[in-house]
Amino acid sequence: MKKILCVNGPNLNMLGVRETEIYGSMTLGDIEQMVVKEAASLGVEVEFFQSNSEGGIIDRLQAAKGEYSAVIINPGAYSHYSIAIRDTVKAIGLPAIEVHLSNIYAREGFRSQSVIAPVCVGQISGLGAQGYILAIYAFAK
Repeated sequence: MKKILCVNGPNLNMLGVRETEIYGSMTLGDIEQMVVKEAASLGVEVEFFQSNSEGGIIDRLQAAKGEYSAVIINPGAYSHYSIAIRDTVKAIGLPAIEVHLSNIYAREGFRSQSVIAPVCVGQISGLGAQGYILAIYAFAK
């Protein structure tokens, strides 16, 4: 069975409360339940991790090598400036897909640049919680 690590960055623990007009009303727990159910139907196991700390994200990604076959990452605001997370995604050698709930290209200019995306096999942006499902499908096939 394929195992995928899904890493969520800062403020994603506030989903369902924070800027619902942008991020929707689903909580991170709601998204996790939806993804686990869909992944199981594809024979894929998904483990979730969320941290508001750059170091916590880096530590979890480093520990993923050898345990998971792929990574889904929503780095939140770290997408736009964390060279440390970028370097870690590249260093662990696992295929990764960057996911964003909102369309980062239709928002403030600073959000349209991701330093993480170039070291990922793909990026899904603007499709809400379905972006996580699409990433699972991409890795399952």
